[in-house]
Amino acid sequence: MNLVFTIAITIGLVLQSVGTSTVNRDLLTKSNIQEKIELSNDSTIVYQTSNLVIKKISDHVYLHISYLNTDEFGKVGCNGMLVISDGEGVVFDSPTNNQSSKELIQFVNRKLMSDIKAFVPTHFHQDCVGGLEEFQNNYIPTYASKQTLALLKKNGQTFTLPVKSFNRNLNLNIGNYKVYAEYFGQGHTKDNIIGYFPLEDVIFGGCLIKEIGAGKGYLGDANSEQWSKTVEKIKSKYPHVKLVIPGHGQLGGSDLIDYTINLFTN
Repeated sequence: MNLVFTIAITIGLVLQSVGTSTVNRDLLTKSNIQEKIELSNDSTIVYQTSNLVIKKISDHVYLHISYLNTDEFGKVGCNGMLVISDGEGVVFDSPTNNQSSKELIQFVNRKLMSDIKAFVPTHFHQDCVGGLEEFQNNYIPTYASKQTLALLKKNGQTFTLPVKSFNRNLNLNIGNYKVYAEYFGQGHTKDNIIGYFPLEDVIFGGCLIKEIGAGKGYLGDANSEQWSKTVEKIKSKYPHVKLVIPGHGQLGGSDLIDYTINLFTN
């Protein structure tokens, strides 16, 4: 029997033997165990620690998942995208802290035998730039939209290396292929961009795109009135996208784009 599964059963029996208040207090623990069970049975996982999970989701694209403790939503899994080709890589959104970012960089260097040529945050929040310092400590160039750079500076973010800024769109070469960063409008934040890898038709939507079944989430910096209109522009440009990665939760296809449009239309 799988060790994680055995632990889950044991804790489940213990929870049944105590009062309901204890059960309620430990629901998050049970949820975390369930998440570990699901991860342990996921054949796409190529790296896993308590800080970071990396999944290979196509020939060139990896999903990295790290964790952020929040007051409102508890422990939240945060997604980012890594694209690798011919020994070169681009990372969209850092893991949430320097330690998990260090693990990601080492995985790319040592396991994939590749160098990260660019780090691109999709907006200015902590779940996108929590490991920025580690990327700069490894002399990895940071590219950010002018809006994102301005918001980072406004929020007190410091940089040990200059940031290469762009207006609305950015084209990057890795090996023989291109990766794009594109701005379509306001939504989760006023600066949110997406990443796109045309070879495999993959969009990294960041927090602009929601997983199926998700609520609206944190709206403190959002433009809810424009959100669906912004995502409709993405759908118009990429109507047949094969793979869509949200900022949090499970990846999918164009159904995530449709779900997000409907969520902020109603």
